Amino acid sequence: MKLPVRGPIAYVAGAAVLVALLVIALPVLNPPTVPVQQSSNQSVATAGQTPAVPVVDLNLDRLRTVGGQLRESQRDPFRFRPKPPPPAPVVQARPPVFTPPVPPGPPPPPPIPLKFFGRLTVNGQLIAAFVDERGNTFRGKEGDVLEGRYRLLRIGPDSVELEFLDGRGRQSIRLTGQ
Repeated sequence: MKLPVRGPIAYVAGAAVLVALLVIALPVLNPPTVPVQQSSNQSVATAGQTPAVPVVDLNLDRLRTVGGQLRESQRDPFRFRPKPPPPAPVVQARPPVFTPPVPPGPPPPPPIPLKFFGRLTVNGQLIAAFVDERGNTFRGKEGDVLEGRYRLLRIGPDSVELEFLDGRGRQSIRLTGQ
């Protein structure tokens, strides 16, 4: 019997069918070899047999509570909670800073031992009268030097202001009337 040749299309179609049959039949004729691991509860599979899948213990009793009921879930996938605030930053105590002690300043000047006991006006000038602890009396107007140590700066209605000649300080003396 002679088949009519219809051209090169028939040859290409026949080759495609042959390739498709080979691709389908190859895994069936030559199965892939998979290395078989030996588990502690199974024996080694022999060649030609499909390897057995090991049985895994599921521990379903861990999912159940004492009463045999499953625990209720605490998570609701439809309810959103706000994010918890970030933890407070750890504040480390600063090491103590050593500050050298401040040197004491110069001692205050000694008090002026004069008592202001009065004032008077002579020829339009204001004069102040003083007495010291020994009973000696002194008088002077603004700008005068008393007892060789003090300068009379200002005479007020109820006080006078004196300063040391060497510049150690000033002092205001109130009117005592004695």
